[in-house]
Amino acid sequence: MPVCKDVKRFSRTHERIADFFSLLAVVFLFASIWAVTQYYQVVMTWLLHDVVVRGAILVVAVVLDVLLIVAMLAVGSARFSGDDERCFGTFRGRRNYTGQGGMFSSWLNHMENVGKKHR
Repeated sequence: MPVCKDVKRFSRTHERIADFFSLLAVVFLFASIWAVTQYYQVVMTWLLHDVVVRGAILVVAVVLDVLLIVAMLAVGSARFSGDDERCFGTFRGRRNYTGQGGMFSSWLNHMENVGKKHR
């Protein structure tokens, strides 16, 4: 995954910018919460005029807001991951869950190993 390696390299060489992205993600999160509480009635009145079209617009706006926050957090936190850590990996149990416990036991084993790895 060249994109992941580029993000890691960028955030490690420019730590101040990575810190800024982390701060910006937190600012966007709290600004979103503030906007929801401040403009709830205005948006609901606007939404009631055409629920289908405006509801879809509202859902797309919320999804874009969440993706923007997650992307900023990813850029900000990429400098802390190790060089040997895979990019965009899932735990093995999702791909091949065999055995007596099935997917749940694979997930449980994965979570136990993650806890050991990050201590």
